[in-house]
Amino acid sequence: MTNQRKPRGPYRKSAERREQILQAAYEAIDEHGERASLQDIADRVGVTQPALTYYFPTRDDLLLAVLERRDMRGREIAGAAASGKSMVEGMAASARHATEHPGLAKLYVTLSAAATDPESPAHDYFAERYRGLAAEVTRDLKAQQQAGEIRADQPADHLARAVLAVMDGLQMQWMHDPTVDIAAIAETFTRVLASSAGARQETKPTD
Repeated sequence: MTNQRKPRGPYRKSAERREQILQAAYEAIDEHGERASLQDIADRVGVTQPALTYYFPTRDDLLLAVLERRDMRGREIAGAAASGKSMVEGMAASARHATEHPGLAKLYVTLSAAATDPESPAHDYFAERYRGLAAEVTRDLKAQQQAGEIRADQPADHLARAVLAVMDGLQMQWMHDPTVDIAAIAETFTRVLASSAGARQETKPTD
């Protein structure tokens, strides 16, 4: 088996610098939301603002890269919470992650709304994101339906879209009223999904 070589020289340095900029942007937006300035991000890394454009030609490119990192970390957290358990833990963990990072959550809500315009630089990103997430959640729900863990009287793809709508809608409501416990509400919603399955199990005649 051949060993894969790691990038060396300027290639590795370039990748490291890009990572530094992306992490700085992630942290700045986490603190200040979309108001985070390119100058602030550049200062955190110790480069000039024009130098940022070598790695991220536009501000939109940088913001979308930050959202991709947010999605990746959110999935890791949800996946770890739901491992060997149920979708309840995964959705609740995802909701808590959103409330713990309000600047990133606000960026997501703001760009998501703007991306409904086909001319928005974020339009393709969100269209593909929702397609991919819907397919992924549908597969998970089908498996849970077959296992008798959630209700099977509705199409899994419809339930998947409902899950995504609930999570996005809860984030929006939380932006207007931070007292809304979106993690608890996410748990309530998942129990609703499981209610029919649970009822059938409880009423199943015994031998």
